[in-house]
This record gives sequence, structure tokens and C-alpha cells, in this order.
Amino acid sequence: MDLQMTEQNERLYPQDGQGHKGKFVPTHGTKNSLQDTTEILKKPQWSALLLLIGFAATFGSAVPVGYCIGVINAPASIIKVWCNETLHQRYGSNLSASGIDLLWSSVVSIFLIGGAVGSLGGARAANKFGRKGSFLISGGLFTIGAILFFFCRAAGSVEMLLLGRLIVGLASGLTTGVLPMYLTEIAPLALRGTFGVLCSMGVTGGVVVGQVFSLRYVFGTEEYWHYALSFYIILVALCYLPSYYFPESPKYLYIVRNNQEQARSELRRICKGPNATIVINHEIDEMEAEVNTKVQTCSFISVLRDPTFLLPLIIVCSFQGGQQLSGINAIFYYSVSIFEKAGLSTADAEWANLGAGCLNLSVAFLGPMLMSKLNRRPVMMVSTGVCAVFLFTIAFVLYYIDTTSWFPIICIACIMGYIFFYQIGLGPIPYFVGSELFEVAPRSVAMSMGSLSSWVCNFTVGMAFPSLQNAWGAFVFLPFSVTCLLLFSLTKFYLPETRERDPSEVAPLVAKGFRSKVK
Repeated sequence: MDLQMTEQNERLYPQDGQGHKGKFVPTHGTKNSLQDTTEILKKPQWSALLLLIGFAATFGSAVPVGYCIGVINAPASIIKVWCNETLHQRYGSNLSASGIDLLWSSVVSIFLIGGAVGSLGGARAANKFGRKGSFLISGGLFTIGAILFFFCRAAGSVEMLLLGRLIVGLASGLTTGVLPMYLTEIAPLALRGTFGVLCSMGVTGGVVVGQVFSLRYVFGTEEYWHYALSFYIILVALCYLPSYYFPESPKYLYIVRNNQEQARSELRRICKGPNATIVINHEIDEMEAEVNTKVQTCSFISVLRDPTFLLPLIIVCSFQGGQQLSGINAIFYYSVSIFEKAGLSTADAEWANLGAGCLNLSVAFLGPMLMSKLNRRPVMMVSTGVCAVFLFTIAFVLYYIDTTSWFPIICIACIMGYIFFYQIGLGPIPYFVGSELFEVAPRSVAMSMGSLSSWVCNFTVGMAFPSLQNAWGAFVFLPFSVTCLLLFSLTKFYLPETRERDPSEVAPLVAKGFRSKVK
């Protein structure tokens, strides 16, 4: 047995002249056949099961995350009145204006707190229950939250509303931490960028859907606001019905659970078509390489202590946190007032806000195509660099908007341009870049830390932006511009190109921390 393992290792890792193990090479094929294999692996290998998982996971898990973010703003005044009346009926007390604002801040912020907690627990859940198991857990949490939302009005319970927001926050944090990892791990090499962007696309679409269903013309009324909060349950129910048929991540089974037979079985279910054998062999070679090259590190403490993970962790956390600190939430939370300052009437400003949301969603739908065709580094550099310029221009134009007649048009154009360039790179790439920088074992910790950074920064912007806007006025957009410039520098100097490269190839490029030289 030992002799057999030795021969296998020598075949997989040919030694150099000094007796050290070399780079892993596939075990099948001549030079010509390897070239053919490379060409096959670069072509998208679609199957009916992959299409089903991509569709169901996006609409059943990612869209509800965005829905719960976008649905809460429009009916805010109606829900505040209901909260005050309910507390008076149950406890005989009326809240002051400041008390109502404090309660509403709790309703909004407890979702973000739940998101942070869910993200922090995502790594443990992903390794203990599996990627698919964590996906199913988030669906269960979304269902519980929807039930609480639907019955809180009939039960006259503000506590149920708060608990529902906390639970859907936990589900959202778990989703953003685990779903991109699950999708990229089941996807063949050529489809990893396409599948990695689906979570971002779903969240973006969910925000728009939540805004639409919370309008006063739909469910945003005194009688039906609880329908608006819980309506996403239809998507969850429909999209989770076939989830029993979904495969577990083969990489998780092979590397974390050491269950090679089940991993191969799941690969055979995922990969179909005339080239399925070649794709399966490549995936097994890739997983075998990771198993044999190093001791697998998967706990929080071991990952955080390992110096080879320092730079990729900083990249993942900076990208996800910087995504929130780049000003996108501030633009959408306060875009109506910004458009009004630009000279539009309230009605026109609301229509312009809807147009901005539709633009954001339309560009998001281009994400799968862009990520399958374009390299990550140049796209991220263009996105962050142009966004920095637009944010600086928005601050300058808003400050001097009353001095020049055509400045309002420039302001609106800059907002639309910022949204467009944000969504081609800064929007989608942070969601899945961790899956391309980290190998399977430490990946769950990295994705969890990145998701935690995103939720904490989202909470910070939501809490701090109104006060900073009152204090700084138009110049509140300058820190967002600086954030984009810092992300541009981080990308230029330290992010290696990850498209169509296995994480085992990328990881050594960033293993030396800030002394690493990307290529």
C-alpha cells in the first residue's frame, strides 16, 4: 500500500533535480491530448442540472436577500404608525417621535446585525453541514421569517416583526457567505465566473423586486404591508422544491469529508455530454492535487494564523467591505433627495430613482456573460477607477449645483454612470473572488470573513451616512471616492488574475503577503 501511494505521488508530482516535488500535472494524455483537453475545459460545459441549480439558487436564496433589503423603505411610515398603535393597545403607552425613530432604527438595523452573525457562522455551517446543507438551512430561516412577517399584524406583535427581521438577516448572511462558494464549487472551470456572479445578480434583482412590491400601488398600504414583507416566500417555496435533487459540492465531499466515492458520484451527475469524462478527470486531478500538496487548514484560528492566507484574506475582506463603503447604498438610500437637489420634482425624482434601479438590474444581468469573457483584474480596475472619478464629480457638482444651469444634468449623468461601472466589476466580483483565491479547505472561512466585512460596513454606512451628510453636505461622497481609489490600488498591485485558473495555481502567487508579485 505504501509503495502504491509513493508511486502515485511521484506520478502526480514529478520531482525536480534537487528532489523536491514539482507542480502537479494531469495523469492522462499525451501533449496533443493535453492541448485538446485544455481547449475542452475552456468551453462551457452546461447540463440541465447545472441550469436548474443556478436558476433555483438565484431566485430562491439570493433574490430574497435583496428583497428583504429593498422592501422595508417604502412602507416605513405605515409600519411606524402600526407599531405605535400596537404598543399602545398592548402596553398602554405611546412612543414619542424619537422613540418611534429609535424603534424603527432597530427594525432596520437588526437585519444587518443578523446578517453579520449569519456570515460569521457561515464557515462552521459550511464545513459541518455541507454547502448544500447550509443552502437548505438558509431556506428554512427565510421561511420562518416570512411566517413571522405574515402573522405579526394579525397577532398584534411588534416582537414578531423584530424577530422576523433578525431571522431573515441570519438567512441573508448565511446565503452571501455560502451560496457563491457552493455555486463555484459545483461549476466546471469555464463556468465558475458565470456561476460566481449569480448571487450578486440575485441580490440586485431582489432589491428592485422588493421596491416594486412595497409600492403603495401594490402591497405598500395600511392593510397589506405584511404581505409585502412576506411575499418572497413564494419564490422560496417554488425554488426549494427541487432542492432534494441538488448535489452536494464534490470538492467539499472529496477534500473536507474525504469521501472520494460520493464526490465522483456527484461529479457524474453534474457533468454530462460527450466531454464529461475529460471534465470529471480534470476535477478529480484538481482535488487530488489539493489533497496531496499541503495539510488542509479549515478552522477559523488556523486560517487566521497562517501567514500565507494574510494577503488573500485582506483582498476578500477589503473587496466585500469596500463594496459597501463605495457609496452604492448611500446612492440608493438617498437617491430621491439627491435627484431633488439636482432640480427634479418629487414625482420625477421617484421615477428617476426607479430608472436607476432598473439600470442597476439591467447591467447586473450582463454579469454572467462579462465574467465568462473578461479577466477579473482589468474589469475591477476599470470599475473602481471610473467609480472614483464619478463619485468625486458628484460631490463637486452637488456642492456647486446652484451656480450653473447644466450641473443638474451632469449630476444625474454621473449617478447613472457610477451605477453602470459599479455593476460591471465592483458589484459582482467581491462576491466570488474568495472562491478563486482560496483552495477548498480554508475557503469557507475566507468567504465567511468577507461576508462579515460586507455586513458590518453596510451597517456602518446606514448608521453614519445621515449624520455625515448633515455635517459635510455634498462632500460626504469624497470618502466613497477614496475607498474606490484604495480598491483600485489593491487590485493593481496585489490581485492576481484568477479567471480560468485553479485556486491551486493562484494561491502561491499571494502566499508571501505584501511581498507577493502578482501576474
